[in-house]
Amino acid sequence: MADSEVQTSAYEAKSPVANASNVALKAGAVGFFVSSLQNALGKHGYGAMGILTRTGGTVGFFAAMGGVFAYTEAYVANQRQQDDHLNGAAGGCAAGFLAGIKKRSLPLAVGSCAVLGAVIGAYDFTGSIAGDQTSTAERRKRFFKNPPKPLVETEQAAQ
Repeated sequence: MADSEVQTSAYEAKSPVANASNVALKAGAVGFFVSSLQNALGKHGYGAMGILTRTGGTVGFFAAMGGVFAYTEAYVANQRQQDDHLNGAAGGCAAGFLAGIKKRSLPLAVGSCAVLGAVIGAYDFTGSIAGDQTSTAERRKRFFKNPPKPLVETEQAAQ
């Protein structure tokens, strides 16, 4: 009977604003790094301030993409009361739509929504962005074979 029962765990609601602000800050830091690389590799007369003045839009764009993704993913998860790959697909679609809107093209926005949503949804379905949540002992037990019982104990147990 235990095999036929489906174990349902209680869903823990996520805070969309807290997730979005956390991810937006981290994505903004990545955007700052990319902006500094763009500034260092470009030929211009702006100097070090070019990170913010010339290529500073990269920082905001990375932060916006990360924030929109995280907010949408948490919001959809809370509405559905499930934590699965469809939440990531919805977040990816929202982030891709934002990327298309930045280029001021609705067809590009819809296409980016479809592509990014499909890629992130497939990634979440096959693996997970959060990574493997099992402990080292559980992974080790699953990876290594269980040693067979010695024949001597088997014969003694049979008698």
